Amino acid sequence: MDRSVTIPRRTSRAPRHAARALLAATAALACAPVMAQAWPAKPVRVIFPYPPGGGTDAVGRIATNALSEQLGQAFIVDTRPGASGQIGTEVAAKSPPDGYTLVLGNVAPVAILPASNPKLPYDPLRDLAPISLIATSDYILTVHPSLPVRNLKDLLALAKKRPGELSFASSGALGGPHLAGELLNLLGGVDILHVPYKGNGPAVVAVLSGEATMLYGTGPAVVPFAQQGKMRILATTGLKRTIKDVPAIAEQLNDFQVTQWYGLLAPAGTPREIVDRLAKETARAVADPKNAAALVKLGADPMSNSPADFRRFIEGEIARYTKVVKAAKLTAQ
Repeated sequence: MDRSVTIPRRTSRAPRHAARALLAATAALACAPVMAQAWPAKPVRVIFPYPPGGGTDAVGRIATNALSEQLGQAFIVDTRPGASGQIGTEVAAKSPPDGYTLVLGNVAPVAILPASNPKLPYDPLRDLAPISLIATSDYILTVHPSLPVRNLKDLLALAKKRPGELSFASSGALGGPHLAGELLNLLGGVDILHVPYKGNGPAVVAVLSGEATMLYGTGPAVVPFAQQGKMRILATTGLKRTIKDVPAIAEQLNDFQVTQWYGLLAPAGTPREIVDRLAKETARAVADPKNAAALVKLGADPMSNSPADFRRFIEGEIARYTKVVKAAKLTAQ
């Protein structure tokens, strides 16, 4: 007699799902180092949100050339100017976070615009992953030589005697030079009219021609003219002196600080391994004597930091410029 009994087979999906999850997690952990090692397997696009010929272009090309040499892959410049850097920065923020799109950010689109425009189509701290600073630089307060002033004290005294008559040119609304002028108005108790131009070049021409009284320019833009006697340098905008025998505005007006800075950022969600590697390679590039000398020649101070430190730096910049924007009652156009 056959006493065998067929027992119905019970299946459970839970162990299968657990096994699959374990395999997926193991694969992800195994792939992460491989992905970092394989990157970059093709050219990397670096968006420059300003037109050629300015500081972003000059600093950015030093950095991209160095990264190309170090990583053995092309870092291709994609120029997307417009709206004080907003257009190119937005393109980067909305690009795939695969490590093949970066943006060369600076103070305007990453700190000042977020502080002044609640409708900005991106949030730099939410939509971008900070990688590293590359360089910082002060703006230089420069006046037309016909103006009867020799230092900042003279300028403030004259501006108080002639409220609304003096003017400062800038490369555009809500950029670093614009904020520098507004901060001088606030802290110095003066009323110097802001006249925005479409770029740094036209702003320099405006002062050379006497159309505007002064500007806050970069070293390469104003120092040659000052050496020729066509402009007069009064002060710099950082916390300390960066040009021999030229005082910082902060020496007379406490809390005055407006500096330009340049740094690399990637779309949020870019693999941590790639971000960290880019930060390491950027630090290596900035420390290279050849690259450092090229940056110094532009009037910039070579600098690098970690992704976490760069994020904290940006947070501080946004907070600081938010106060200036509110005090000066500035709004995005």
